[in-house]
Amino acid sequence: MTTLDAMRGFAQRAKAASRVMANATTAQKNQALTALANELRTRTASIVEANALDLADAKTAGKNAAFIDRLLLDPARIEAMAKAVEFIVTLEDPIGEVTETWRQPNGLEVRKVRLPLGVVLMIYESRPNVTSDAAALCLKSGNVALLRGGSEAFRSNKAIAEALSAALSTAGLPSDAAMLVPDTSRESMLALLTLDGLIDLCIPRGGEGLIRFVAENARVPVVKHYQGVCHVYVHHDADLEMAERIVVNAKASRPGVCNAMECLLVDEAVAPAALPKLARALLEKKVELRGCEKTVALLPGVPVTRAAETDFGKEFLDLICAVKVVNGLDGALEHIARYGSEHTEAIVTTSRDAARRFTREVTASGVIVNASTRFNDGGELGLGAEVGISTSRLHAFGPMGLRELTAQKFVVEGDGQIR
Repeated sequence: MTTLDAMRGFAQRAKAASRVMANATTAQKNQALTALANELRTRTASIVEANALDLADAKTAGKNAAFIDRLLLDPARIEAMAKAVEFIVTLEDPIGEVTETWRQPNGLEVRKVRLPLGVVLMIYESRPNVTSDAAALCLKSGNVALLRGGSEAFRSNKAIAEALSAALSTAGLPSDAAMLVPDTSRESMLALLTLDGLIDLCIPRGGEGLIRFVAENARVPVVKHYQGVCHVYVHHDADLEMAERIVVNAKASRPGVCNAMECLLVDEAVAPAALPKLARALLEKKVELRGCEKTVALLPGVPVTRAAETDFGKEFLDLICAVKVVNGLDGALEHIARYGSEHTEAIVTTSRDAARRFTREVTASGVIVNASTRFNDGGELGLGAEVGISTSRLHAFGPMGLRELTAQKFVVEGDGQIR
């Protein structure tokens, strides 16, 4: 059997399961999710054991600290995964929701009603928590999750997938409603991406190379999640104590995630006072600073490297931060338009006018005022877990929760009208 035949077999099983899932009741779906949370807790030791083997391989391969952090599962993170699944149980089931209704002049009643997308192919790297997060959201929204994780997390993903299978069985739902693809080769990925008609949407999560490869080779629809080149702009009217808290959290809390700050922008009017304070706080967190010419001049004696042009617009995913002194709000907006990736942008300011202009003129999936970029996250925004943060604008923009995993159909009722 060829790889294409094998992947088509998985997709066909998923497509058959999607008919069942589209008609599953809310009670059935919630029962499966509750069982999944319980299975994750029950299997914590075996999941951690599997993850330890993946971690050992990653360390042997010389992966950096940010990569190891994305890969790591410990009891606390598994408990967080279980709680995320339980939170999804509490969310309203979007399937069948009537979003609009109206009557035409000829008497036809028209409604727009939410329905599942069908088979959602998740292609992801490193982060094994995506296995449970994506599956849970797909199940609650009546979709089937076809999960193709990376080889670096295969043992971890397999242990979580076993919990998924047991949970589906408990609720009397098909085990094919959430399947882990056992082949992590590039050939299997290419095969899956050709299966138009069986796979309804592909959502890739990982490095820019993976996203571009998927987008360039897919025959199925793709929602892209490109780089998270996120900025925090400290306006000249900013509260500097607040700015310090936000900047440190945005960069150093988890530097290897897509909503971490990669570039700090400081208004030149406040830079002499703000930069030494912000630089000191970041250096205390072991952040390497790469600053523009003005930044270096304003920080004599501070270990800051002169930034190369390529440092702006770069997703470091590490304890590295580019720093740029900008000419007011106009300069910040120009820099973001040139170097941003439309992921997350933040401003720190006490000026309502500056905040309004920033939120109006910045194009990004998340635009944040006086808070960390780390809040552009499905869980933090009340969506439960997320399957990714879309930097495409079709059909979703930003964190993809339950409603972003649905389409809408027109339901038309008449009493004999003909055209």
